[in-house]
Amino acid sequence: MHSLLESLIELIRRTSAEVPDDVHRAIVGSLENEKKGTIAESALKIIERNIDLAKRKSQPLCQDTGSVLFYVDAPIGLDQITFAETAREAVKQATKKGYLRQNSVDSLTGKNDGTNCGPGAPTLHFHQHRSPDLQVRLVLKGGGCENVGAQYSLPDEATGANRDLNGCRRVILDAVLQAQGKGCGPGILGVCIGGDRATGYEWSKTQFLRRLDDVNPVPELAALEQEIVKTSNDLGIGPMGFGGKTTLLGCKIVTANRVPASYFVSVSYMCWAYRRQGITLDSSGAIQGWLY
Repeated sequence: MHSLLESLIELIRRTSAEVPDDVHRAIVGSLENEKKGTIAESALKIIERNIDLAKRKSQPLCQDTGSVLFYVDAPIGLDQITFAETAREAVKQATKKGYLRQNSVDSLTGKNDGTNCGPGAPTLHFHQHRSPDLQVRLVLKGGGCENVGAQYSLPDEATGANRDLNGCRRVILDAVLQAQGKGCGPGILGVCIGGDRATGYEWSKTQFLRRLDDVNPVPELAALEQEIVKTSNDLGIGPMGFGGKTTLLGCKIVTANRVPASYFVSVSYMCWAYRRQGITLDSSGAIQGWLY
C-alpha cells in the first residue's frame, strides 16, 4: 500500500509525463482541423509525437517542468503542516528521480540547490471542506507560458475596453494577440474577472483545474469562453505562432467580487503541455482514484 509520500511522488510523475485525456483529445482534434502540409500541421504532429514519447518513456513532456502548484481539498482535521512537509519531500524525491527538472533558483543569487524547494516552491493551496475525501490536484506550469500572462485594469485606454463584458473580451483577446507564439501555443487561458491584483491571478490559475470540455454554469461566461476561443483561432496565429487555425484549445473564466474603484481582468496562459492531474486519497494516503 502506498504511503502519502509515495502517492504524491506518483502524482508528480504522472503529471509531468502525461497530458490528461481531455487535453489530448483537443490536440488530436486540432490536428485534424489544420490544413495538410502546413507548418501548423507539422508543429501539431511534433507535439503529438512528444506526448506519446513522454508517456511511453515516463519522462517529462517538456524540459521546463515549471512551477509546482498543489491544490488540496482537505477534510476537517487534516494536519496541513505535515502534509506540506510531505509534499516538499515528494518534490525533492521526484526531482532526484528525474520526474522534475532541477528548475527552481534563488531569486537574488540565482543559485540552484537542485531540490526544487525554497520560498514559495512548491506552492500549496489548502481548501477545507466537510467531505471526508482528500483530493490533491497538481498543476506544473511552465515559465514560458507564465511570462505571457497579463493583467488589465479597466477601463483600458490602449484597447478601448470599458468596465463591462465586452471590455473584458477586448483585453482577453489583446492578451492572446500579445502572446503570439511565445507561450508555446496552442494555449489555454484561465481568466478571472474582478478580485484584487493578487487574488485575480490566483483565481485565474484555478481555472486550469477545469476540464477543457466542461461548460461554465454561468451562461454569460460560457458564451464568452466560446467566443474567445473562436475569435482567437480566427486570428491566424496558430501553433507556436507559425500560423494556422489553432491558437487556443480552451478558455475558462471565473468572476470574483471587486471593490468599486478596481476592475481587474487577470489572464493566465497555459502552454500545450497542459500538465494537470489529481488524485483522491484514503486515510492511509493510498491513491483511491484519478480525477482526470
